[in-house]
Amino acid sequence: MAITTAMCTSFKSELLGGTHDLDTHNIYLALIKASPTGTYDATTTNYSDVTGNSDEATGTGYSAGGQLLDNVTISVDGTTAIIDIDDEVFTSSTISADGCIIYNTNASNAAIAVIDFGGTKTSTNGDYTIQFPAADASNAIIRIA
Repeated sequence: MAITTAMCTSFKSELLGGTHDLDTHNIYLALIKASPTGTYDATTTNYSDVTGNSDEATGTGYSAGGQLLDNVTISVDGTTAIIDIDDEVFTSSTISADGCIIYNTNASNAAIAVIDFGGTKTSTNGDYTIQFPAADASNAIIRIA
């Protein structure tokens, strides 16, 4: 089906309701396999949307559920609140994925964002790196203006 990069609509309302605390909760990134059967976009509400469709990537060096994101930091650039996240590396891995989901394990695996990689990205017995964009008002992966 399709992956469309988006901040999840459910996350927006949950954020205002105090469900998410991005700099203290456990925020994970799970990979979505190549050619997924489901559709992932702003309407995605939970990590289980991916697993329910059997669309999580598999491979050497990758465990179900993905990995905890390191150093999630909240700051402000001008009048925009932003999140800075260290690049995520799956070491010594053989994986193919078309995108990923970022989700909060402290909030019953609630979806935060879905990211389309723009095609299948593959590693073969090497590092599979998710490089996050610059943490500024125009580029941060999560930003509220």
